[in-house]
Amino acid sequence: MIVPEFNRRPIVWFTVCYVGGSSAAAALDMRGMLLAGAALLLWLLALLAAGRLPRALAAACFAAFALAVGGRLWADARNTTGLGLWTEAAEAGAPPEAAVEATIVSAVKVDGDRVSFRAAVRSARVGGEAPLGLRERMQVTVRLSEEPDLAVAARWKRGDRVSLAGRLERPAQASNIGGFDYRRYLYSQRIHWLVQVKGAAGVTVTGRERLSAAALMAHADAAREWLGSRMERLFPGEQSGYMKGLVLGIREDLDPDRYRQFAELGLTHILAISGLHVAVFIGGLGWVLRRLRITRESMYTLLIAAVPLYVVMAGAAPSVMRAGIMAVIGLAAAKYHLLKDGLHVLSAAALLMLVWDPYYLTEVSFQLSFTVTAGLILGVPRVRALLPKGGKWKALLDLAAVSMVAQAVSFPLSIYYFNQFHLLSLPANMLLVPFISMLVLPLGSAALLLSFAWFPAGRAAAWLAEWANDTTYALSSLLEKGRMFRLIWPSPPAWWIVLWYAVLLLLFNLLARRSISYQADRSSFRLGTSWVPVLLLVCMALYAYTPDRFQQTAVVSFLDVGQGDAVLIRTPAGKHYLIDGGGTVSFRKPGEEWRERHDPYEVGKDTVVPLLMKRGVHTLDAVIVSHLDTDHIGGLQAVLDTIPVRMLIWNGTVKSSPDASQLLATAVRRNITVIAAHRDLPEYRTDQYSSFHFLWPYPQVQEESAEAPSSGSGMSAALPEAPDQNELSVSLLWTLYDRTFLFAGDSGSVSEEAMLAAEQGHPAGPALSAKDEYGAKGTSVDVMKLSHHGSRHSSSASWLAYWQPVETVVSAGRKNLYGHPHPDVLQRVRNAGAALRRTDKQGEIQYKITRDSMEVRNALEAAALTALETPEMTK
Repeated sequence: MIVPEFNRRPIVWFTVCYVGGSSAAAALDMRGMLLAGAALLLWLLALLAAGRLPRALAAACFAAFALAVGGRLWADARNTTGLGLWTEAAEAGAPPEAAVEATIVSAVKVDGDRVSFRAAVRSARVGGEAPLGLRERMQVTVRLSEEPDLAVAARWKRGDRVSLAGRLERPAQASNIGGFDYRRYLYSQRIHWLVQVKGAAGVTVTGRERLSAAALMAHADAAREWLGSRMERLFPGEQSGYMKGLVLGIREDLDPDRYRQFAELGLTHILAISGLHVAVFIGGLGWVLRRLRITRESMYTLLIAAVPLYVVMAGAAPSVMRAGIMAVIGLAAAKYHLLKDGLHVLSAAALLMLVWDPYYLTEVSFQLSFTVTAGLILGVPRVRALLPKGGKWKALLDLAAVSMVAQAVSFPLSIYYFNQFHLLSLPANMLLVPFISMLVLPLGSAALLLSFAWFPAGRAAAWLAEWANDTTYALSSLLEKGRMFRLIWPSPPAWWIVLWYAVLLLLFNLLARRSISYQADRSSFRLGTSWVPVLLLVCMALYAYTPDRFQQTAVVSFLDVGQGDAVLIRTPAGKHYLIDGGGTVSFRKPGEEWRERHDPYEVGKDTVVPLLMKRGVHTLDAVIVSHLDTDHIGGLQAVLDTIPVRMLIWNGTVKSSPDASQLLATAVRRNITVIAAHRDLPEYRTDQYSSFHFLWPYPQVQEESAEAPSSGSGMSAALPEAPDQNELSVSLLWTLYDRTFLFAGDSGSVSEEAMLAAEQGHPAGPALSAKDEYGAKGTSVDVMKLSHHGSRHSSSASWLAYWQPVETVVSAGRKNLYGHPHPDVLQRVRNAGAALRRTDKQGEIQYKITRDSMEVRNALEAAALTALETPEMTK
């Protein structure tokens, strides 16, 4: 049995209760923690009354829960900043200047014109006041001013004492609902401030520490850098970045597209230094020691001493720390003929790490590493016992058992954090994991070691590894091409994850019982009740894939994409539409290529796509492109590359820009239905309760505003070219139940007046150049997106008077260079009596519409807005 083996595995149950206490303290308020403690106490008392639990272990388990709660609360109480008085100014958008004395305590990362490191701060002079003595860490980012600064930054090392002159800022909160919360992440690292430094001149090295952890780790950094440069000599191009990640755990030079390919197939665990790498290291070193005829006890002593060194050299990430601690405990147990139970060793490792730092529990790598390892220990023997002994197929059946259990155990955390699961992940792992771990990793390690003895021998091993890598790339590319096998999953709730693991444990328990019967009498074996948890897991997976399938709530989300537009609409029938996708505009000048980052931020790849996946958008029924300017379409390329799209609607023109051409070409290549929008198109009903119709452009206006078709081939050659896209923005009125939303892209006053003319029955063509204002009132809309991010020449008084919006939304970037939204527009909105919401101040703005009501929520608090700009949350 697995539960309750209390007497045989006391450390396991102690650790389980400790993890439960730490989790309760992290996720619940005081009342919730007390209820969780009371529930545990009742469970322990019930087991005591049933005679299934010793009193001493019951007391230890409850003590573990209480100790974990106290430890986490104590850690939270101490996790504060000594600069609390400056928090309000920083939050209000007036970050203070500061002179900081600190020591670099992390590896220094140089990426294009950005240098980043963490610093242990000793003192800070903020706003010209007297220096304050501090003992806290800060995240430092240096924006290099010129290319020679790269050589200066390359000399900065961990352990250097530095004086920093920069600006103190608070880490950004999640500005989209469910988005990445940088502030929360840094809080778990005990960091509360960012130091933004302009130019290498803002960093002065004043000395160097000699006897400290940072100084010692600097030697490890230097060794990793030295080994990495050796890898660069052995392997060419992309291969060197891949092998540095695989063998040394250095991911900075790993090709981003290759990493995303591995991520889709669930293969990134290969690139994380973990138990596999530690096992290869111990096995290789043990083989050498045995060849040297070292005694058994001495060999174990040397291995125990070598493992921590390897952990430090590999970067000391949670996965390698878990493997290292387990290896040391296991080696010590083997040396002294003590405890050899895998779960006990794993539990001891988890307990040590959490006692040292309770915030490890929130790290994805910690959760995946320990959960999957525990699942393999518990599940693989049970699953393997049900399979044939295999004979010559034994190795393949062993691999199948390991892969199936690993997939089942990692599935909940994978879809929670990464929101995807590839149906070919199992065969990909069965094919590539053994190939990489048994061939590529040993070859790469051998090439590195041989190169120090005789470089040509190392290069020969590297050549074999290159051939193996090419095979890996070919297989992963082949498997990844099957887009229909890649499924998108919304992040499931916590109760679903807990229930999944409970059912999985029940299944392992039943299989353990059945496997005994199977070994005793194969002919009479029946799975019987073991199918019940299997069917329950299938039902849970189906529910998690579309948890809102029976909900008829419409949702309109104005995503925060900075200086751009992106609106996600879910209709009552569960269909999804995306209007624009934001875009990252580059102001890079010729000769500044050195500023380019290895994997630069791109709003579609890094913000829009993750949000769509987290919300379970399996397919976009249509992408509506208001116009072809970069701040509206730049992010859509990543959307089309990642999420299936049925239809693309745009204004029917082309623009001579690489992103516009690539977007339309991608739509054609992927066989997406492409439709040119215009006012004459009939109303489009998305479902019974939702519809939209186009207000703009008029077909003749498209022709009059466009230039002659540009030369070229394909789709763009047959379409009119329009360099100025704003006045040709696709504008539409969307109805959800009885609520109306108006979207007009980047329309200016000219096209706004033309639309008003058309709405009132005047010819649209002449109105495009007319100066008359049409002041009549039309039907009131519930929500209007202010055109062109609140530009001065949009959202005219007559436009607002005609549509009479109850609420307006402006999508603009924080501290944008254009001054959006313009004060004149804000005043016109106030004069119109409409409420105002702003993504630059409130983050994502989300409306939920039912038959009877409409509710709105914002991702961020907006205390700085006036009463007029912060209407009631529900109307």
